[in-house]
This record gives sequence, C-alpha cells and structure tokens, in this order.
Amino acid sequence: MAKDPSAKSSGKKEKAKVKKQNRVVKYFRDLKSELKKVVWPSRKQVVNNTGIVLAVMIVVGLFLAGIDTGLGFVIDKLIGIGG
Repeated sequence: MAKDPSAKSSGKKEKAKVKKQNRVVKYFRDLKSELKKVVWPSRKQVVNNTGIVLAVMIVVGLFLAGIDTGLGFVIDKLIGIGG
C-alpha cells in the first residue's frame, strides 16, 4: 500500500496547532501567576503620588511659561531695535 502524503502533512499541521494552543494557554497561565505577585499600591499611595505629579506639572508649566514670556519679551525688544 502506498502512503498518503496528505495524511502525513495533516498530522503535522494538527500537532503544530495543538503546540500553538498550548503556548497561548501557558502564556495566560503565566500572566495570571505574575499578576498575583504584583504588590498593588494602596488608595492613599495613589492619591499621594497623583498629587505630587500634578504639583510638579504645575511648577514645570509655570517655569516654562516664564521662560517663554521672557524670551518673547527679549525678541520683541531686539526686533524693535532693528525697526
């Protein structure tokens, strides 16, 4: 009897498919176990860190606005001299 070549390749495809599914299942299983290890911050820590970030953003924003205004003033004066 002659062997059917399509049956051989079909078996390889099925094995590859099962292997791929096993990798996906393993990924999600590992993901779940890693998420259990995470130490999540408390609500108080989140509020505190958010306040710090907002305060720093305001200070940096005011600093950059001051630089922008100052340089704009200097450029206006330089243009005024030339005109």
